[in-house]
Amino acid sequence: MDKNSAMITSPPTIGLTGGIGSGKSAVASVFQEYGCVVANADENAKEVLRDSEVRDQLLAWWGSQVFDTDGNVDKKILANIVFNDISARKQLENLVHPRARQIQEAQFKNAPQGTRALIIDAPLLIEAGLDTLCDAVVFVEASREIRIERVQKTRGWSEEELTRREVAQLPLDTKRNKADYVLINEGTLDAVHNQVKQILEDMNHGQRS
Repeated sequence: MDKNSAMITSPPTIGLTGGIGSGKSAVASVFQEYGCVVANADENAKEVLRDSEVRDQLLAWWGSQVFDTDGNVDKKILANIVFNDISARKQLENLVHPRARQIQEAQFKNAPQGTRALIIDAPLLIEAGLDTLCDAVVFVEASREIRIERVQKTRGWSEEELTRREVAQLPLDTKRNKADYVLINEGTLDAVHNQVKQILEDMNHGQRS
């Protein structure tokens, strides 16, 4: 009985997906404001890349070129390698993803009492199978024009670079069709707040029913 009670009161897990530049991390920060715990897959992957065992494996596979002059993993070089070679990308994912998931599990396990939801902010949410851990998936929607403008401003990417990277992911229509909610992130953060509040109310209502 205690076990069932714990299951009922445990916070739901929500996954965020969407196109590159759709603003998933900004949406995740709004969820955080409303009492959710966020696991950021990119940040967790960066932590994994600082692990000595992982660094040794990268050196064995691709040599010293994957490290910058300070001895840190050069993510731009690494990206160029894996985006041009499917087998290399799989190698890297098989090395990094399980370790990043362990960090995520620890973050969620340590969520404080009263946490409203556990948020997985992961660019490859569906590709990595993380959607299977979620009670709901939210697709963050933004027009291609807005996404191009954002990645040019924040990452210095061209439209061609955005296209090149998106080709390595599932088509946006596929991601959208797998989602339980579509959250529009094209205007003000106020609009995002309203949508996040509605999603959390729906999720909490579903738990109570």
